[in-house]
Amino acid sequence: MRNPVTEMFGLDVPIFAFSHCRDVVAAVTKAGGMGVLGAAAHGIEQLEIDLRWIEEQVDGAPYGVDVIVPASYSGSDRGGRTVGEIREMIPDGHRRFVADLMERYEVPQLADDAGGLFNLSPSDPAPLSAGQVGPQLDVSLSYNPSLVVNALGPPPPFMIDKVKAAGRRVGALAGLPQHAVRHRNAGVDLIIAQGAEAGGHTGEVGTMVLVPQVVEAVAPVPVLAAGGIGRGSQMAAAMAMGAQGVWCGSVWLATHEAETHPAVKKKFLEASSSDTVRSASRTGKPARQLRTAWTREWERPDAPDPLGMPMQPMLVDEALLRIERAAHRPGSGAEKLINYYVGQVVGSMNESQPAAQVVFKMVEEYVASSRRLAALLELE
Repeated sequence: MRNPVTEMFGLDVPIFAFSHCRDVVAAVTKAGGMGVLGAAAHGIEQLEIDLRWIEEQVDGAPYGVDVIVPASYSGSDRGGRTVGEIREMIPDGHRRFVADLMERYEVPQLADDAGGLFNLSPSDPAPLSAGQVGPQLDVSLSYNPSLVVNALGPPPPFMIDKVKAAGRRVGALAGLPQHAVRHRNAGVDLIIAQGAEAGGHTGEVGTMVLVPQVVEAVAPVPVLAAGGIGRGSQMAAAMAMGAQGVWCGSVWLATHEAETHPAVKKKFLEASSSDTVRSASRTGKPARQLRTAWTREWERPDAPDPLGMPMQPMLVDEALLRIERAAHRPGSGAEKLINYYVGQVVGSMNESQPAAQVVFKMVEEYVASSRRLAALLELE
């Protein structure tokens, strides 16, 4: 396939795969698309390890890195607060709610070497802040990603300046046309129009409505369609609306390469498209995820409202890690609670297969769908 996006990055097909798993990133890149590593939860050392490994696997083929710098968060006016400052801001009532949740579901305590946000130093930059993403960005640009994407809001000027000075492309996700226009005006090279069907942080406008609005608003900047896309027919629909490619995330979570928790992967393979919900219970911003006991508890009338970002992640990280460590026991409280970000396309994720096979099937189905549409225009 040849269009502005494939030419921009040297791709065989304009399929972008967002994944926290380096194996998925490498597999999709090697299959002719572009794998994009979700680095928000990576520590600096692990990010270096994963980027080095990816580059060894893809042999110069293009890949990307995705970071999270929200447009607004506690302390954003001065680059973000420290871990210690954020912990002091968390209300006792919220701490009691989470502690009670863990007790009622009999989720075991962590060992001292648990890791995660739980073991961060009070002087460390708070997660999901400019203080955290600066070092991540520096490490990323010391390697060779072709694309660096900000997943929440317009990329801050320092991010755009650094990426472009290094000769790389900048991408950003948008849930409304006005968001996309801000991205374009800031100098973003590639805009991902992400509809409400998507997993993770997403807005309220559906993909079918959003994509043509964004394409029209930011032309000639190329647009990728995201949200509810995991099949070639959906890719064909996105291209028909003016998108230059697709950005997929959820569909890779059930692949052979994905590091998805086994209990979560099982739930994904059994779920329908109505088994997801937009909830701020994990990050403080609405994020589509699998509906489980975790999201239902936060929807209780007596539950506290989720805190803003990054306070909510600091509040729940230890609890989520405890759940993850114990969820392997079928029928346990942790197994009932465990969930993860996933879009409505989960209803089509009925079998686990290699990531490359997902790419090949999408391309085959895209070609078949395009031929069906072309046949409708043939004159007898």
